[in-house]
Amino acid sequence: MRTTIAALLLLLAIPAFAQDRVDIAARRIIDAEVGTTRAYDTLEYLTDNIGPRLSGSPNAERAVRWATEQFRRWGIPVTNEKVMVPHWVRGAERGSLVSHNQQRVILTALGGSVATPAAGLTAEVVEVTSYDQLEQLGTKGVQGKIVFYNRPMNMELVRSGRAFDAYSDAVQFRGGGASRAAQYGAVASVVRSVASASLRTPHTGAMRYDPKFKKIPAAAIATEDADLIHRLVAKGERVRMHLLLTPRTLPDVASANVIAEIRGSERPDEIVLVGGHLDSWDLGTGAIDNGSGVVMVMETMRLLHELGIKPRRTIRAVLFMNEENGLRGARAYFANRAETELHKHVAAIETDAGAAKPTGFITTLHGVQLTRFEARASVLNAIAKMSYSSSQQTGADTSPLTDAGVPGFGLIPEPLHYFDYHHSAADTLDKIDPRELSQSTAAVAALTYILADSDFDPRQTAN
Repeated sequence: MRTTIAALLLLLAIPAFAQDRVDIAARRIIDAEVGTTRAYDTLEYLTDNIGPRLSGSPNAERAVRWATEQFRRWGIPVTNEKVMVPHWVRGAERGSLVSHNQQRVILTALGGSVATPAAGLTAEVVEVTSYDQLEQLGTKGVQGKIVFYNRPMNMELVRSGRAFDAYSDAVQFRGGGASRAAQYGAVASVVRSVASASLRTPHTGAMRYDPKFKKIPAAAIATEDADLIHRLVAKGERVRMHLLLTPRTLPDVASANVIAEIRGSERPDEIVLVGGHLDSWDLGTGAIDNGSGVVMVMETMRLLHELGIKPRRTIRAVLFMNEENGLRGARAYFANRAETELHKHVAAIETDAGAAKPTGFITTLHGVQLTRFEARASVLNAIAKMSYSSSQQTGADTSPLTDAGVPGFGLIPEPLHYFDYHHSAADTLDKIDPRELSQSTAAVAALTYILADSDFDPRQTAN
């Protein structure tokens, strides 16, 4: 009861005229964006004309130059922040079941993987669904073999709106599976693609090596081929796979975060950050991950600038480089401001979850502050019915800021089909619905403005 009374008192503390003024401007932003194709048109150029944008690649640098110039054409001040990024290059990738008439296995190298020998390698496949099973097999059951991690995404979670929980459960084997297998003498590892749907399209993603163990090649296989191998192993058949991967890790490359600002009219030293990552994986054109997030951020700035809306706090847009395979851009942004500007950040908003219809936001706020935030952001219900929930993880690129105490916010578009295409060659523009993209863009733009112009301060610690 005390919490409820306190929440009501805090809500009453928001001046009605201030609420109305902010809501009117937020509604202008929403009305100016919803139903337009401005965000889609920008995304179309990024994906179709520039294409895949893996860190260190020429296309990633083209994207930096394009985004910088686009902000300049709109009349928005913009700078580049130098970042050294990894340069991993995908090569040839082939797999076949030599034990079963050379049937082709559709696979793709995981980002950061080392290569196989030039002629490839051939070994027996051993299937596990958990690290406990791997440990039970031990060196005797694993040495000299290819470890196959077969952990499907939990589709009940996906269908119930918890796709990111299902992803978190399955993705652990992509990230650390190779080194865990190498610990017991495996010669390679393959992981079932972390995907909620597949038309025999493998889904890549970053992996990492534990320096204590030998680096072995690592790949993701299409879910259909994962099911094939599972059926053969379940029948007691000996499965032998030939695997050829020829990726290379080249020296780090100079790249940049793209940073644009609309300076606050009354509190310019208070910063509301809105960001997404400019890089993508190399298989598709990164329309969902994260071209859509990039254009939401860019369109937020264009809208505010062209509508002549001048918030009291500074809005800083950051297009981070290297989220997919290193977070170098996020770490550089934080390191360059940890001693000088960290305390000035009022909020950090991230959009990196696709472009479907918005359903709400996750936020580090909780208790009374979450209740106040819901009331303050109620105008967003003009776009769609929004829900808000507390989480300590509101985005990868903003995580250094939120870990240091900056309040975080993350857009949650409807997640049902996000992992159908995520990190695959199918992540292309045709998967984007222009109207839904405009709705999510409007939600990000309106929330950014609300946090930058209203009396609501998410840094308060009322409980």
